[in-house]
Amino acid sequence: MSTAATREWRIVAFLDHEDDPATMANPVHSTEFASALGFAGPLVAGATVWGWSVPAILETLGERWLDRGWARFRFRQPVYPGDEVRITLAPDEGGAFALRMINPDGVDCVVGEVGLGENAVLSDFQPPARMDPAPSPDPQPEPRVDPTLVGGAWTPMAVDASPETLRAYMQLSHRSDDSRFTGQSARLHPAWLVARAEALMRHNFAIASSIHTRSEVEFLAPAQARGEVVTGGRCIALYERKGRPFVEFDCLVRGPDGRDLARMRHTTIFDATAGVP
Repeated sequence: MSTAATREWRIVAFLDHEDDPATMANPVHSTEFASALGFAGPLVAGATVWGWSVPAILETLGERWLDRGWARFRFRQPVYPGDEVRITLAPDEGGAFALRMINPDGVDCVVGEVGLGENAVLSDFQPPARMDPAPSPDPQPEPRVDPTLVGGAWTPMAVDASPETLRAYMQLSHRSDDSRFTGQSARLHPAWLVARAEALMRHNFAIASSIHTRSEVEFLAPAQARGEVVTGGRCIALYERKGRPFVEFDCLVRGPDGRDLARMRHTTIFDATAGVP
């Protein structure tokens, strides 16, 4: 099919171990907790849902997108296990493509754009003040909507990024053995990089539950699965909307050789129970 036409792919959503407390860092991925919030079932993690579009993006833009591409995406509706999600990419201005992920009712769950080069939205990116990894604060503070916290540097975290770690991630979150993201010369999957943002938030704060709402991403260099990667961040906004507390923060992912791999602006509701009757 021509790249000038809207293209379509489909995937059936899944979520492994959603009700296993030992593997559940965020209870919105559990049936009981999500149902208590009024959802129809456990929510699939936002980074995972968006990550299911990566094969379509690579088929459209090629592997150079992994090294010097960008993405922006917003979550409009939850995705539940068993949903057949329709993914479309439509050509946009300037060589970019509009992304839609549509649920079985024909409602957009995810909308966004992808393209090559720089993400213009991140022109005012605020880099972390430090990138030296350290343990989580003890005790971890609880996040709050407090203007004095804006601009604050967060404690950077280091995580294993070995081929073994990526292989386990691909099996759990994508049920895939895509050779680009498995094996001894594997790349770090874009959705794994995006997920570093929520992990960094939990490294710094005591988060009982959260809901990822939006991301701006720019990939800066080839990201190989080896050694450790370090993520640092800086809070850029805290506010309430419809009774729910939001945090926006910029974060940077750095590889073991000191190269910056990705930068992101991440938005999340940091208390999923806020505003719920």
